[in-house]
Formats: sequence, structure tokens, C-alpha cells
Amino acid sequence: MPVVHIDMISGRTPEMKEKLIEKVTDAITDALQISKDKVHIVLHDVPKENIGHGGIPLSKQK
Repeated sequence: MPVVHIDMISGRTPEMKEKLIEKVTDAITDALQISKDKVHIVLHDVPKENIGHGGIPLSKQK
């Protein structure tokens, strides 16, 4: 049973997340030839201040 964790910056709409879950599930079921009920997707919304790039939080980058 695949479990996929996706970390992404907060701010996506519920509709966008639903579409992402659907598309990722479809890709996994196609590649592994398994049923959709075997796939679990976990989305982690991460605030920009909790992600750094180049030593600077994303919340302080342009």
C-alpha cells in the first residue's frame, strides 16, 4: 500500500489539493497496476516562514 507525502508551501485552495490528490493517485495506480483504495496521499502545508532557501526564510524572499 503506497503512502505518498507531499510537502508544499501553504496557500493552495481545497480544489487544487483535491486535483493534486486525484492526479497523483491516478499516476500511482497506473504505474503499479493497483486499485485506488490502496493509495494514500498525505499533504503537508508548510508556512513560508518554516522553509529556508539560501539561508533566508521564504517569507522574507521576494
